[in-house]
Amino acid sequence: MSFSFVDLFSGIGGFHAALGALDGECWFASEIDLQAKAVYERNWHTEVAGDIVALTEDQMAVPPHDVLAAGFPCQPFSKSGFQRGMDETRGTLFWNICRILDERKPPVILLENVRNLAGPRHKETWRTIVRSLRDLGYRVSGTPTVFSPHLLPPSLGGRPQVRERVFITGTYVGRARAWAEATDEPLVPNRPVAGWDPQGWDVEQDLPLDADAVIEGVHRYELTAAETSWIATWEDLLVELKPHLAGGKLPGFPIWADEFKSVPEIDASTPSWKADFLRKNSDFYRQHQEAIDEWKIRHNDLEELPPSRRKLEWQAQDAATLWDTVMHFRPSGIRAKKATYLPALVAITQTSIIGHRRRRITPREAARLQGLPNWFDFGAQPDAASYKQLGNGVNVGAAYYILREHVMRDKDDIAALAPGLVEAVLASDPNPDGALEARPFAMAPQGGSRRAIREPMGSADVLSG
Repeated sequence: MSFSFVDLFSGIGGFHAALGALDGECWFASEIDLQAKAVYERNWHTEVAGDIVALTEDQMAVPPHDVLAAGFPCQPFSKSGFQRGMDETRGTLFWNICRILDERKPPVILLENVRNLAGPRHKETWRTIVRSLRDLGYRVSGTPTVFSPHLLPPSLGGRPQVRERVFITGTYVGRARAWAEATDEPLVPNRPVAGWDPQGWDVEQDLPLDADAVIEGVHRYELTAAETSWIATWEDLLVELKPHLAGGKLPGFPIWADEFKSVPEIDASTPSWKADFLRKNSDFYRQHQEAIDEWKIRHNDLEELPPSRRKLEWQAQDAATLWDTVMHFRPSGIRAKKATYLPALVAITQTSIIGHRRRRITPREAARLQGLPNWFDFGAQPDAASYKQLGNGVNVGAAYYILREHVMRDKDDIAALAPGLVEAVLASDPNPDGALEARPFAMAPQGGSRRAIREPMGSADVLSG
């Protein structure tokens, strides 16, 4: 016996990979982005519906299912505080999720969102989400579960990527129990699992990186002459200063070439954080003024460095050179860190640069970083689209771990509604990688011939406890 799931705001299928590795069957997927839809259908052999709004407001196109998975967009909610439940979420895409939950009442929900959802600026949004889900009968925690794949060891499907995301998991128990059994404990703590030390990651070996010789069109990912020159300019300063630096490494604050001044330019309107930043750069300049001035002269007063490359943030600890680090070209400057785990993939062009390879990671390596199997295929679409889709996606290993932990914790309640889900989790390997690599999942097409595993629940099915 297996279980069914629906995949909303599905992107290219990170949730599909995680739930498919548990032997789940996808009965519905929706995604509004046409390029992402094409990649999803190409790999998961599941027809993808479009805008979820049209599919849930005037009609309910989403079929019965056991698990609802969604990486939903975070939109502003009403802050009035006077309304409750779905009425307060109306006008947001979260309301469409609530509509499905209200009508279909799947036993388990698995939602994912950006880290900021758990931040102080979104407290009211978070309260609205929790209140809405409890009103719909789902036992959810009042404290966000924040987790990242770099906290998982390779044996549990972890990946060398810092990607903190908020996960919301819930079990359908009926409104009375959902409120009576409300808890503020997160599902899992935001810390390494099973004694794993995240500093033990090695991008070269653990991702792993592909040999340059086997990458088709590898020149597309190599640094340009201008990019190489920018790095070489900062590397020259590092070599010059290294004998005079404490521990042989640059300071932890960003150093800013434009603010290498004997006296920092601070006035009454300068924010305190910036004033502190300017003072530190001024102190750094005065300590190494002779070497810095000579460096600027050697490089034509840094005229070839564009504004966004005139800052360097060193997070590489005791790395010997910039070429031994992983670098990120950010709008705020160049960031360098040790080649352990990578910064989070983002949906814009800030792809990690492997210093000693003098190239960016490829879309294939970025897909591997998200936990997608090696057979996953982007077709002929531009690399920019693939990077964007991966940056918007959910990490497979993290989603797999979170769902397994939730089902194991709530297995008694879940077994009453979706026994196949509990059986699948109990029989599963803690690491999804083997199941994913073994075979592509040929799921039933949307509206296909397979019968739904569980019929819709009526109001009499509420577990009042």
